[in-house]
Amino acid sequence: MHQHFDYIISGTGCAGLSLAMHMIQSGRFEQKKVLLVDEAPKNKNDRTWCFWEQEESLFEPIVFRQWNQLWFYGEGFSKELSLEPYTYKMIRGIDFYEYCLAEISKHNNFQFRYGKVENLFSDKETGIVVDGEKITCEYVFNSILFQKPQLKKNEHWLLQHFKGWVVQTDKPSFAKHSATLMDFRISQKHGTAFCYVLPHSEKEALVEYTLFTPSLLQQEEYDQELKQYVEDILAVKDYRIAETEFGIIPMTNHQFQSRQNRIIHIGTAGGQTKGSSGYTFYFIQKHSKAIVERLSKTGQPIVAKPSSRFHFYDSVLLHILQYNTLPGKQIFSTLFRKNKPSNVLTFLNNESSLAEELKIISSLPTLPFLKAAIKQNL
Repeated sequence: MHQHFDYIISGTGCAGLSLAMHMIQSGRFEQKKVLLVDEAPKNKNDRTWCFWEQEESLFEPIVFRQWNQLWFYGEGFSKELSLEPYTYKMIRGIDFYEYCLAEISKHNNFQFRYGKVENLFSDKETGIVVDGEKITCEYVFNSILFQKPQLKKNEHWLLQHFKGWVVQTDKPSFAKHSATLMDFRISQKHGTAFCYVLPHSEKEALVEYTLFTPSLLQQEEYDQELKQYVEDILAVKDYRIAETEFGIIPMTNHQFQSRQNRIIHIGTAGGQTKGSSGYTFYFIQKHSKAIVERLSKTGQPIVAKPSSRFHFYDSVLLHILQYNTLPGKQIFSTLFRKNKPSNVLTFLNNESSLAEELKIISSLPTLPFLKAAIKQNL
């Protein structure tokens, strides 16, 4: 007789653990049996999540650092931007994993299972296959992207890939109250590329080298660019590398299936990564909250899709980046030079009004965006 649960959460990264935490916070799932499955426990500081919001939220206790102003260094424009009413927040991967695992372990109706998720199914029965064992449930919430999807006409697939160093110095080298959102004062030979700096203290900071391109670099190329940025742009000569991180996020306008019968896709696999920026954490929290609210009210985790116009905006920008019809450096410099930072952040969170969006769009170079928009509609 195989095991049966009310819900199975397939994948215990940001999306899976966030959904579990939102379930627990709601207080409405104490009688439900929930299984969380992944290949191995999350016990490494393997990534950093950043996002902006106006109020405190579920993961406020583990916000590692936060800033109310950010530096932007672009093409013919450099400025320390006030984010009011937003706060830019940073959460370290290890803090997130430990916080979630500690809280979830307090609830006996949640169980963990470590093994390879080989298959998902939802026909006469719904469930997963883990290491050859069939486990059934009422709903599967899946965050595992098993393979790159087959792209259709006018769908783009770029990679946001990045390598970061936690840099430590003996002398004060960083302004801990001000981070750098984007610094384009680096080579653009590989495509759109920038660095950002998140100070932990005056003597420690996460320095990240990020690209929006179709393909990856060799590891030594990331290291060379980071070395050059730290030593030449930040003018930090005497330092040591305490930690490193590396990640890849798909930037795509492919419309992922939100569900297949009673399999609900979450996280990147469910389209919760912002196609034109790669930001994911904030969208995962909104999606998790919406799923829990619908489950509580209707027993069905079917949530409304966001407005299609945001998908269109992402598609147009991805088209431009894919074909390099306008340098990303110029686009983002114009965006922040001509618009109030809070309006840009609202727009990037898919929470702006149509009037606000038209104002932002009109600030960008007309011809390249118009051509891209027309081609996306053909």
